[in-house]
Amino acid sequence: MTASTAVVLNSRPHGEPKLTDFRVETRPLPPPADGEVLLRTLFLSLDPYMRGRMNDAKSYAAAVPLGGVMEGGTVSEVLESRSPLLAPGDVVLSHDGWQTHAVRSAEGLRRLDPAQAPLSTALGILGMPGFAAYIGVEEIGRPAAGETFVVAAASGPVGSAAAQFARIRGARVVAIAGGARKTEWIRRELDVDAALDRRSPTFADDLAAAAPDGIDVYFENVGGAVFDAVLPLLNDHARVPVCGLVSQYNRTGADEGVDRLPALMTAINIKRMTFRGFTQRDFIATHTEAFRADVSRWWREGRLRYREDIVEGLENAPAAFLGMLRGDNFGKLVVRVAPDAPASGASPA
Repeated sequence: MTASTAVVLNSRPHGEPKLTDFRVETRPLPPPADGEVLLRTLFLSLDPYMRGRMNDAKSYAAAVPLGGVMEGGTVSEVLESRSPLLAPGDVVLSHDGWQTHAVRSAEGLRRLDPAQAPLSTALGILGMPGFAAYIGVEEIGRPAAGETFVVAAASGPVGSAAAQFARIRGARVVAIAGGARKTEWIRRELDVDAALDRRSPTFADDLAAAAPDGIDVYFENVGGAVFDAVLPLLNDHARVPVCGLVSQYNRTGADEGVDRLPALMTAINIKRMTFRGFTQRDFIATHTEAFRADVSRWWREGRLRYREDIVEGLENAPAAFLGMLRGDNFGKLVVRVAPDAPASGASPA
């Protein structure tokens, strides 16, 4: 019998989550049955969408039940297999959540090759965040060569990938992040046309200067004040893929002040703009093959850069998650659950 240490949802947060909304517990796992494998978690992905799973509210995915293991993507090692699909020692991409071990069916698990790319990138630019960026750029934004593409949270895993995909397609890219350190990394590593600090007191003017011909595609990850600065600059027929609204995830009610919805709806109508909310799971069946082909090629060609923020130990996942919601992380937030798991931290120089 294998014991698994897990972080479970202890209580549903009201507003900003607290450490007491989580608890750590150890539970026994049954041995794998026919067709199943026993997995040891090497890496755990922490992502903003997990905040929504903590709420018991209608959404595109079910909430984590109270007492349930917090969900999340994982890179795991096969310890025991009762399936011909996988053997002990194989490393796979799975979705076992915030726990050290899991027993699950071998069906649907994708074997990873550490010789092709660092294993942790399967949770970032070569995984779900990269796929979300790919859908937002290729399917919804569709920037043409020479168009102006603006992306928020551009030092994060989705935003940095979106900036690079749009650049590869020939767009003029304006990337937005929070703080001088993040914007400098974007400017140095991502080869964008402009990198802007959303915390600057002159941010709105900086954005207007960086997009003198307006904005054709805005990849939305944040909402709030960033979107307020973007909206007046959107061109006729602009496309707005809405991937996330992290600035609003902890809201407990309506904003105070002026109702801006009429102005937004008027702008959408007059400028004939397209706003589309999406989740990457809607496109898995239709776009996975194209994503893997394109991104694998760009990776081999050395055209993609990434940065990881590595947290050591499952017990530190809750605090790291709360920090991510505040914007404290710098790059893709990954928990190294197994102390012997190799992590790269950043793309090679």
